[in-house]
Amino acid sequence: MASNPLQTEKLYILSYSDQAYTKVAGAPFVALMNPETYTYKYKIEFCESQAPGTSGVALKFNKMPPQEFNFDFLFDDTGVIAPPLVPVAEQIELFKHQLLQYQGEIHRPYYLKIHWGTLLFKGVLTAMDIEFKLFRADGLPVRAIARCSFKGTVEESLRVALENPMSPDITHERVFTPSDTLPLMTEKIYDDQQYYIDVAAFNRLDGFRSIRPGTKVLFPPTA
Repeated sequence: MASNPLQTEKLYILSYSDQAYTKVAGAPFVALMNPETYTYKYKIEFCESQAPGTSGVALKFNKMPPQEFNFDFLFDDTGVIAPPLVPVAEQIELFKHQLLQYQGEIHRPYYLKIHWGTLLFKGVLTAMDIEFKLFRADGLPVRAIARCSFKGTVEESLRVALENPMSPDITHERVFTPSDTLPLMTEKIYDDQQYYIDVAAFNRLDGFRSIRPGTKVLFPPTA
């Protein structure tokens, strides 16, 4: 009986047709050999605008781009590593279809999950360089390396939960419940109760003590 590739220690990639990673698209791609290394790259971007005549700048946080992930895949049909089953050119075409090719039914390439031991990376392929290393006498390649770059993705609901956008520099909307009070809600958002009168005025409320449950209240930026 053939072994299940998902039960081995080999690195494998699953393709998905939806960003929630619930609809698997085809069989997994299993690496011929596990990578010797792989690289994670993280970035933080800051605004660096500097006034004329100044000697320094106060860096203001801008955003955190998605993490980047890089490693190489080996393709071989020389028979040295494993019995040759599929020519290298066909292996690469299957690999490209799963990771790189535009999929008409979803109008984009697939979403990807990369599994290996404790590694679980969710993202998309952003670049692929293929280097052919060995050739037969007739010119057909028998060994190649695909150098791939990926960027991480996060489902929208998880992104919002991770970012926890309870910040006083954006507008918030809240719906009052029977247990809510305007001063307490103001404290949660601004970390200061003193703005509750301004919030009441901004929402044109007659008062802050008799707000009906179900009322939508906007909390504007403080700056």
